[in-house]
Amino acid sequence: MHMQSKPHSSVTRWKRRILSIPGAIVLVIAIIFTTVYATQRESTTQENQPLLAVVERGNIENTVTATGSLQPSNSVEVGAQVSGQLEKLFVEVGDKVEQGQLLAQIDASVKAQQVEASQAALAALEAQRDSRQAAVKLAEANMHRQEQMLEQKATSQQEFDTAINTLVSSQSSLAQLEAQIQQSRASLASDQAELGYTKIYAPMAGTIVAISVKEGQTLNASQTAPTVLTIADLSIMTVETDVSEADIGKLTPGMKVYFTTLGSGNRRWYGSLEQILPTPEITNNVVLYTALFDVPNDDQVLRTSMTAQAFFITSSAQDVIRIPVASIRYQAPQRHSERPSRAFEKDNAPTNTEKQKTSRQGDPSITPTADMKNKRRRPTPDAYVTVVSASGKQQERQVELGISSRVYAEVISGLTEGEQIVAGISQASAGANKNDKNRPPRGFGGFR
Repeated sequence: MHMQSKPHSSVTRWKRRILSIPGAIVLVIAIIFTTVYATQRESTTQENQPLLAVVERGNIENTVTATGSLQPSNSVEVGAQVSGQLEKLFVEVGDKVEQGQLLAQIDASVKAQQVEASQAALAALEAQRDSRQAAVKLAEANMHRQEQMLEQKATSQQEFDTAINTLVSSQSSLAQLEAQIQQSRASLASDQAELGYTKIYAPMAGTIVAISVKEGQTLNASQTAPTVLTIADLSIMTVETDVSEADIGKLTPGMKVYFTTLGSGNRRWYGSLEQILPTPEITNNVVLYTALFDVPNDDQVLRTSMTAQAFFITSSAQDVIRIPVASIRYQAPQRHSERPSRAFEKDNAPTNTEKQKTSRQGDPSITPTADMKNKRRRPTPDAYVTVVSASGKQQERQVELGISSRVYAEVISGLTEGEQIVAGISQASAGANKNDKNRPPRGFGGFR
């Protein structure tokens, strides 16, 4: 009997093990399901948490953005006014020069010979003038003598007329010679000027930014003046920006503007809009107007043809209490349960003007006007935010807004610095970067 019970016990034990396998599987599935459910619930809980923002002080700015390039405010191309071989260049690119400084020398041998020839011709004419002047004096004396003899009837009328004719002819010959002398002097002055043009001087103070010729090169100035070098005043730079026709109406001369360059990092250069050129440039049916303004360049950091990203400030507010635009919502229409009776509506029907006003205030799809955004201290009606207390309690509060941009709005009243408000619908995920404070909040636009 004892030997027969052992096989039965072994079989029973294997059956229990086999029957326990589905239970283990069920237990494992239950654990997995519980873990997934808890994870999803935790994620759902995290997603349902509001995104909070702190009411802070800062600056608000509305700008019109444009790209452009830098050019010297004043530059001149120095050319050769006479033909000849360039003998010597006294400067190099990058040199700073003063007004009147000698820059280059052109071969002056031919011009010097022309000056000598003009001087000799002038001297010959001046020698002839002495002889003509003596002839005039002799003719005057002979005429006076003939006049006295005619009064005494010691000579004939013909002799007297001949003396007068001789005097007039001598005076005319002297006058013609004087004109030739003046012409010769003018020719000499022209030759001397061209001789002076063989030396090229700086017409202004500045920096040599380009040299177009080399020593030994022959310059031909018979038709046009060939450019020898270029001088630019780099102490003041002009920013030439291209503004689209959609934004040009927002710009006015005198408005503040700043720009950055590709290699300047966060550095800004400030100036004032000086001029908008009336004629646009049209490229591929795109109309762009050129807006110009100057900036000082005392440290010579700005260079010619640098790319500039310009920001024309249309409105701004400095050191004001601001909140994200995404945290703002405007008064929504009344719910159906809160609507008054039809008899009350009929007796108190608003006028068309009131309807229009109520519609603009109550419709959340209507964006505030440009004047409301750009003018400071002009309150925006029916603006609300959700304030979160230290204990987590939420409270609706009406605020008055001033100037606003696409990211921030100025708070005139209704909030104090340091309070927390709801700035978005929910967090994107549990692993969101909480340290990125500069990222715009979700729900951009501020309307619900």
